[in-house]
Amino acid sequence: MSQLPSVLNPTICRRLLITYLIEQLPKPNNPALEEVTGWPRRTVQDIIAKGLPGHGTRVAFVQQGVRNNDGYYSLEDWGSIDREWVYRHLTAICQALELAPEKVPAPQES
Repeated sequence: MSQLPSVLNPTICRRLLITYLIEQLPKPNNPALEEVTGWPRRTVQDIIAKGLPGHGTRVAFVQQGVRNNDGYYSLEDWGSIDREWVYRHLTAICQALELAPEKVPAPQES
């Protein structure tokens, strides 16, 4: 129906990619998300804490171990983000972020 814009907004694409990665990675903690994206820890944390809730996206932290940072993120709800659109346009999202698509895991149905 609608054509993909020639230029995607990188700010939105970061939110889409983090949401996708939280769903796709086996234990999506900060180091795992930083490794795939190449972004600083603070950028990843800010997207999860401030960027995603504005879309109704719900992410929980699953605590494992005794330290506060032992654990991983779990995606509870995509909110207003269209999961299927992200899957179909993953390569374009990666290009908008200047991220090599081969660094990002292929979609696996959960």
